[in-house]
Amino acid sequence: MIRLDDLALFVRSAALGSFSNAAREADLLPAQVSAAIKRLEHELNIRLFARSTRSLRLTPEGEKYLPYAGEVLQTLREGHEILNQQPAGLHGMLQIAAPSDLGRNVLLPWITEFRHDHPHLNVRLYLSDQIADVFKDPVDVAFRYGHMDDASYIALPLAADNRRVAVASPAYLARHGCPLTLDDLAGHNCLTFVLRGRVYDKWRFYPGGDKRAIGISGSVTSDDAEVVRRLAIAGEGIAYKSWLDVGQDVQAGRLQVILKQYRGESVPLNLICPHRKQFSPAIRQLYDRLKSRCGQLQQAYLDLVDGEWV
Repeated sequence: MIRLDDLALFVRSAALGSFSNAAREADLLPAQVSAAIKRLEHELNIRLFARSTRSLRLTPEGEKYLPYAGEVLQTLREGHEILNQQPAGLHGMLQIAAPSDLGRNVLLPWITEFRHDHPHLNVRLYLSDQIADVFKDPVDVAFRYGHMDDASYIALPLAADNRRVAVASPAYLARHGCPLTLDDLAGHNCLTFVLRGRVYDKWRFYPGGDKRAIGISGSVTSDDAEVVRRLAIAGEGIAYKSWLDVGQDVQAGRLQVILKQYRGESVPLNLICPHRKQFSPAIRQLYDRLKSRCGQLQQAYLDLVDGEWV
C-alpha cells in the first residue's frame, strides 16, 4: 500500500532536485527520504529517479507519474480544508508566486488588503524573478508576464494590454537630458536586467506597427528587476520595464515616461493555475480584485499615451 508521506516526499524531491533538500524541508535524514522513495518504487514496480553521486533526475516513468501524485495530494488538501472550513468567509492557505518587483511593489499592498478583508485566509508569498513551476513548486497560483502559449495550464488575463515603457527619474533627465528618439538611447546609461538567463540588452519598440530592436548598454546589470527599478528612481539611468511595475512611480513623480510616442513591447500579465478545478473561492475572488486594480492602473497608462504613439 502506498504511503501518503512517501508520495509527498517524492513530489518534493522532484521539485527540489535532491533527497537532501527534501529531507531538510521535512526535518528528516536524507536516508529516510531515500528509503521512502524506494518503498514507493517497490509499490509501483518502477524506477522514479535516475540516481548518481552528483545528480538526481526523474526517469520517464517518474515524469509521467509526478502530476498524478501531485493531484492526489492536492485533492487530499482540499478535502481537509472542506472538513475544517469556517462557517463563513474565505479560509485555508493560499500560496502565491510572483515576480520580485511586481510582487513587492504592486501586488503586496493589494493582497494584504484582500487578506484583511478575509481574516481566516492565510497567504504564503514566493517572490522571485525565477519562473515558478506551478506543477512542481508548492504554489496554488502564479503571476506571470508574457503571452501564454502552453495549453497544459490555465492562464487568466489580468492586464492583457500591459506594455514596457522607458522611464528615468527627473534628476537623471535634468543632468543628462531627455532622449527624443530611439537612436538617442545610445548616448545614455541604460539599466539592464537578466531575463530568462540572458541580459535583456535589446529593447523592442513598435513604431508604426513595425518592430525595431534597439541595442543598449549601461554600467549596471542585475538579475533582480527590483534593483533596476530602484536604480532608475535613484537617478542612475534609464530603465525599460513593464508599466505595471513602474506605473505607481510615474504617478507619484519618482519616474517619468520618456519616448512615449513609441509603442513599447507587449507584456501581458496573467494569473496561472495548473487546473481549472483548483479555482477555489479564494482564488476566484482574488483574481476579480486584482483584475479590477490592474485595469485601473492600465487606464492610467492609456491616458498618459493617448494620441502620442507614432
